[in-house]
Amino acid sequence: MFTGIIKDKGTVIRAEDINGGRRMSVRTSFDLSRTEIGSSIACDGCCLTVVEKDRDSFTVDISSETLSKTTLGNWQAGTIVNLEQSLKMGDEMGGHMVSGHVDGVATLTDLKQDGEAYRLTIQVPDALAAYIAPKGSVALNGVSLTVNEVEGSTFGVCIIPHTWDVTTIGQLQAGDRINLEVDMLARYVARILGKDAA
Repeated sequence: MFTGIIKDKGTVIRAEDINGGRRMSVRTSFDLSRTEIGSSIACDGCCLTVVEKDRDSFTVDISSETLSKTTLGNWQAGTIVNLEQSLKMGDEMGGHMVSGHVDGVATLTDLKQDGEAYRLTIQVPDALAAYIAPKGSVALNGVSLTVNEVEGSTFGVCIIPHTWDVTTIGQLQAGDRINLEVDMLARYVARILGKDAA
């Protein structure tokens, strides 16, 4: 479980295709001495399991299912990614409850500066649009954000300067694809009401 509060920007240092999946190594500033093999790290919002590590990097295996639902198939050496280690008992819940299970890929359709902040317009797959609500939560590339407005299958978010600087959101351009996780509460409510669209 995660919060969507990014703690580091890592750099992919190796990416290779293996038996329909991928194996990647990511350099990080995290203190990995306390990270055990089998631990979870969210990489651009996708919960991945550490299978190897050294002093300043960790390695993960990525299944074909994960590749089909995320942007990870496009990552190469040099790709910068948002990183968050999994929650521990007593950690601050600064964002919202994020599972690290990406629901699909959204597209940034517009980006405008608004004073010192930035306003982004995001297009989501039709099957996920029902889970996006004004003032609800979403995770975009692992970043916990509040939805401003919703119109059909598009919604807007506002990015404050701090988030712009310490995450990869500030590197996005119109047309870029983004890992999207909808609010798990919205998904459970839809399931209970028999309206699970995804």
